[in-house]
Amino acid sequence: MSAAAGALPGPDGLPRCPWGLSTEDYIAYHDTEWGRPVRGDDALFERLCLEAFQSGLSWLTILRRREGFRAAFKGFSIPAVAAFDETDVARLLADPGIIRNRAKIEAALANARVAAGWAEGELDALIWSHAPSDDDRPAPRSTAEVPAITPESTALAKELKKRGFRFVGPTTAYALMQACGLVNDHLADCVSRPAAGARPGQRPV
Repeated sequence: MSAAAGALPGPDGLPRCPWGLSTEDYIAYHDTEWGRPVRGDDALFERLCLEAFQSGLSWLTILRRREGFRAAFKGFSIPAVAAFDETDVARLLADPGIIRNRAKIEAALANARVAAGWAEGELDALIWSHAPSDDDRPAPRSTAEVPAITPESTALAKELKKRGFRFVGPTTAYALMQACGLVNDHLADCVSRPAAGARPGQRPV
């Protein structure tokens, strides 16, 4: 597959972003989740954690362990994870259902403790405040036209770090923005590209 591939036909013949075609797991994730709006503190905390765990790995590695992560991190309830202690760290480091990286585990716990001190909806509001006011960029025709970072993701990463979050750089922040529907990076010919004029993450009715 070319590093600058355009939309390619899937098993059903419909064009999709090429990254979403390599496995059935990716097809399902691309078609039903990626780019759709994610709201709520716990839901966004989960995605922040998973994007951080993905750093240096393929997203497929995380995707296939997602249920293991959810079980290990109590559904990514912010108050529950904030209450984890060293016994939980040891438990997580021994859990084959997740990525057993101490730095990433400790960052997830530290981030939960920060977010646990915020008002309800504050994490959601902070993240979504960094969505572009309008997504009027030309639709990317190939993966070469999809950025890895943007001014908005740089600002989001900076703000999260200022507030005490760890393991959230501009690239991780932009991956979060793409996955959670803050921006629309489905390729122009992708079947999952929203209709003209739709907000990021929306689909044709």
